[in-house]
Amino acid sequence: MLHEFLSTNRAAIIARTRAKVAERPAPRATEEELEKGIPLFLDQLIDTLRLSPVSSNAIQKGATLHGRDLLKRGFSVAQVVHDYGGVCQAVTELAGETNASITVDEFHTFNRCLDDAIAQAVTEYTRTREQSIADESTERLGSLAHELRNALGSAMLSFQTLRMGSVGLGGSTAALLGRSLSRLSSLIDSSVAEVRLEKGIGTPERLSVSELIEEVEVGASMDATARGLSLAVSRVERGIDVVVDRQLLAAAVANLLQNAFKFTRPKGSVTLRTSSTKDRVFIEVEDQCGGLPPGKMGELFRPFSQRSSNRKGLGLGLSISRKSVEANGGEIRVRDIPGTGCVFTIDLPRLSPAA
Repeated sequence: MLHEFLSTNRAAIIARTRAKVAERPAPRATEEELEKGIPLFLDQLIDTLRLSPVSSNAIQKGATLHGRDLLKRGFSVAQVVHDYGGVCQAVTELAGETNASITVDEFHTFNRCLDDAIAQAVTEYTRTREQSIADESTERLGSLAHELRNALGSAMLSFQTLRMGSVGLGGSTAALLGRSLSRLSSLIDSSVAEVRLEKGIGTPERLSVSELIEEVEVGASMDATARGLSLAVSRVERGIDVVVDRQLLAAAVANLLQNAFKFTRPKGSVTLRTSSTKDRVFIEVEDQCGGLPPGKMGELFRPFSQRSSNRKGLGLGLSISRKSVEANGGEIRVRDIPGTGCVFTIDLPRLSPAA
């Protein structure tokens, strides 16, 4: 019986499938996929084939649960299809090498199980994903409205107090007004960047990195001063250029700085520095947040994720930064310095001076 062959050779099939999946160029295999996804695929097939006769409803029910589970685990639709295909190839090869006594009807049933499982898993994945996106959009819109209202409310109250003449322009009320306006500007810039990313709107241009850093430094310095922090910006050599969408890259750097200001300890320092090689440009933002809590490294760039118990803000800044950098052909990394802080690095292709 086919299910007995699969059960007996489970370890060998999993090993073969993992090897096949690990070698594919795209989508790249993940540790979660190799360690948990593939055994899950195979076990569900074994349970389904053990039924006599094999029930289409059982296949669809198992695949529906599987598709839902895949979304929770962070798998993509492409991974679902490729992993089922990997299992099929591994089973077929091993059966041929061992001369297993599997009938043609059983192989037909096996392939039908795979086809039905793929179709149902993808259908359920898509349905669940669409619902998740709709829920996230509603949550994001509500959070954005709440943040805008709070910032605008603080700005209006500060302005009214200043207009009455009871306080001076150099006091805490004026500082609150400045922070509120800065917060409004940041929220609007992030929202515009997110819309451009979702719509695929980009205008690549040759950009001097030194000019970009100078532009970002102006607003960031005022924000740091208003928060009682210091901002150190290293000088950038002229002639270091990249081809990027200026607005998206500026939003990425600004969001990293906003994040650093938010979590740096009182009276602490944030550093913005740039370096380059022949082929790459690195923009780094180092904070003094004290380091990351255990287990938080993998969650940093997820939407609505917060780095600590400080729940202020939308939790979208780092997510938008990553998407903005990737849209410009680069990548973003983070290095934790326990007890001190974090270093976020934007890595971009450098434009050849001769280009």
